[in-house]
Amino acid sequence: MQKGMLRPLFPRKFPHIPVTDVAGEVVEVGSGVKDFKAGDKVVSILSQFSGGGLAEFAVAKENLTVSRPSEVSAAEGAGLPIAGLTAHQALTQVVGINLDGSGPRKNILITAASGGVGHYAVQLAKLGNTHITATCGARNIDLVKSLGADEVLDYKTPDGAALKSPSGRTFDFVIHCATGIPWSTFEPNLSTNGKVIDITPTASTMLTFAMKKLTFSKKQLVPLLLSPKKENLECLVGLVKEGKLKTVIDSKHPLSKAEDAWAKSIDGHATGKIIVEP
Repeated sequence: MQKGMLRPLFPRKFPHIPVTDVAGEVVEVGSGVKDFKAGDKVVSILSQFSGGGLAEFAVAKENLTVSRPSEVSAAEGAGLPIAGLTAHQALTQVVGINLDGSGPRKNILITAASGGVGHYAVQLAKLGNTHITATCGARNIDLVKSLGADEVLDYKTPDGAALKSPSGRTFDFVIHCATGIPWSTFEPNLSTNGKVIDITPTASTMLTFAMKKLTFSKKQLVPLLLSPKKENLECLVGLVKEGKLKTVIDSKHPLSKAEDAWAKSIDGHATGKIIVEP
């Protein structure tokens, strides 16, 4: 578990904000590091509990750090770790899609599809054999369609609020990236064995999850607990390199204006990722 020093794209200024996504250049490595050396360009995910990425320098573990090829900019790479890995885990491990397009076709709903996790989820789902229904704000409908969604709902319209597929489909899986939508809204739109994957589970999520299990319901609410893996981050970086995945960047902020970036994030209406640069 040796560690190396990285010069990240995300500098740290706020001690209680666990920024965990970094991309930058290795400036020093620990004695046990085998795969990296000073000068290497990398993408890394830091501890979800302590963060540390909003800094001029950050300490990262080798087993959660991957090489960043020249085709992937630091900003693109910095957006990937938490959001991209969340989308990847939900789709490949829970939904079970194959990113090569093989396997049975699935109908998927992605809520908040223009957000950090949502915009990656749309692109990754499109690589699989899926029909994608997505929700977002009216201003982002064209963007979400361009990322691969087959049909897009404005979440403020009656059909959008009710999660009704324009083509009348029911959903085998929902990648739920929004908040505040009750189970009663999802349930009538699910297929017989449909599942809602909640990427930000709350106490209410866990209660519904337990109740559905106890009552042997075929329709399930699944809380997603992220388990970051190096090979999955390598997969995402590789897809960006190949032009099959992109990081949509909402805005970039210098370290001296990091508080503006955080305020924009808290506002909850960013399109894609917010980047802080040194």
